[in-house]
Amino acid sequence: MQSIGIVVIGRNEGNRLYECLLSVIGEERTVVYVDSGSTDGSVMLARSLDVYVVELDLSIPFTAARARNAGFEYLLQIKPEIEFVQFVDGDCRVVNSWLEHAVSELVTQPDVVVVCGRRREEFPDRSIYNRLCDIEWNTPVGEAKSCGGDAMIRAIAFKKVGGFNSTLIAGEEPELCLRLRQAGGKIVRIDAEMTKHDARITRFSQWWKRQERSGYGFTQGATLDNGSPERLWIRQIYRIWLWSLFLPLLTVAGLLPTKGLSLLLLLVANTLVAYRVYRRTRLSGFQSKDAIFYALFCVIEKYPQLLGHIQFYLIGLLKRQRTIVEYKKASAS
Repeated sequence: MQSIGIVVIGRNEGNRLYECLLSVIGEERTVVYVDSGSTDGSVMLARSLDVYVVELDLSIPFTAARARNAGFEYLLQIKPEIEFVQFVDGDCRVVNSWLEHAVSELVTQPDVVVVCGRRREEFPDRSIYNRLCDIEWNTPVGEAKSCGGDAMIRAIAFKKVGGFNSTLIAGEEPELCLRLRQAGGKIVRIDAEMTKHDARITRFSQWWKRQERSGYGFTQGATLDNGSPERLWIRQIYRIWLWSLFLPLLTVAGLLPTKGLSLLLLLVANTLVAYRVYRRTRLSGFQSKDAIFYALFCVIEKYPQLLGHIQFYLIGLLKRQRTIVEYKKASAS
């Protein structure tokens, strides 16, 4: 097998990190764990498994992008001949056969620079929010525009474009993939199980915070001057404005003139959007109940995303730098 490097990032993942590291440790694999200020013994755990450890400087704001870059740089210091790098989040387990599938794809298709597969929620029935994540991960197979946090990347291509943008607190993967595609590379999602993810989102407040992070990330990414006609995240921002700001304001303004009819029109518009999401989710093979919940939350999510959008500009006005947005508590185990 070709030379493979593994970069695992985490912060207070507890037993999830243990399972993650066990899933990637093996012959001809160099594993680097990058810790972002954990207080749960994650660093000691990784070292006990003979994994290389990088502890990020606490004085610099943490981001997942910064952690992945640090892991990649350390990996090249100890194994400069590394050809492929598997990035994985510390709350995931890599499926046994995944690394072989990914390497095979990269070896047989030289123009492919990123390979990803199916990330699944390990415990989708523990909460509706876990189930929503599982539906979200179910993206189409074939050539894609971007990947998620778990993916295998050709090391030379990653290095050529300068890695992740370490300032982004969310959406760093699509931004990286955009630059990789601009450099002539292809992103491919294959029909193979890749990772098992343990979201542990059990409360609405956690889900809400996660969507705030998305809204912030959309806005931050959209402000980057990447010279691409794709205009990264612009469509998402327009949708946030339309559904969570402009239409509600027009509804309120029209309550008296229309004798309440504007409220009905807003309800109908949101119902039509939800129905489109419902149909698409059902066609993807999910049960009707799951599709209904997913459609409902796709309508609601625009409101916390709007808050994240506003936070981006407020933080900019105050000339502050935002770090990671945490929606999960430190693991107890």
